[in-house]
Amino acid sequence: MSGLYRIGVLISGRGSNFKAIAENIKAGYIRNAEIVVVISNRSNAGGLDIARSFGIEALFVDPEGLSRQRYDEQLIKILKQYEVNLVVLAGFMRILTPSFIEAFRDRIVNIHPALLPSFKGLHAQRQALQAGVRFAGATVHFVTEEMDSGPIIVQSVVPVLCGDTEETLSKRILRTEHKIYPYAIKLITEGKLRIENGRVIYDSEELPDGFFAINPTP
Repeated sequence: MSGLYRIGVLISGRGSNFKAIAENIKAGYIRNAEIVVVISNRSNAGGLDIARSFGIEALFVDPEGLSRQRYDEQLIKILKQYEVNLVVLAGFMRILTPSFIEAFRDRIVNIHPALLPSFKGLHAQRQALQAGVRFAGATVHFVTEEMDSGPIIVQSVVPVLCGDTEETLSKRILRTEHKIYPYAIKLITEGKLRIENGRVIYDSEELPDGFFAINPTP
């Protein structure tokens, strides 16, 4: 698409990935985009305070007593009121309904703390440790109806170290999340990728085809 990207962010907790994206927009690394609203399903989500500190509209939308369908209908209504054309999930701990995904088809992105398609769902870092893998990481992807699936935009790779716990591995992965999520948003807002046959294709010859891997130090 052309024109300004109006981003709506959905959160449930501390909002550290949202903060990383907001900081990169403010710094000019991500151009042609602004975050116009942050919505949480939890009233005490720390990310709401972060949003207010950036001067971004911060809303708590209470799911109490609502079906998933009715709740998502509320979210769709609010996001369209703010003219959102890119939805960013940043630790949003709810499964979106098909109607929500259809309303923003190919315009919803998520980050997951694993090298998808491995270790979907909750406690991905714990799953990686239990499987004995030597490398873990994070994945930014477009959202489809299937949980933790959809075309992969960018991935990061981190080593799994001897003596790692779920906490230490999670922290190492989170540091890379704060790098690759802004990078993915940058690619989208600069029009440097497209989806073809269920895959993300980079339009720039400077970028590798398929996925981009960042390998930070432990």
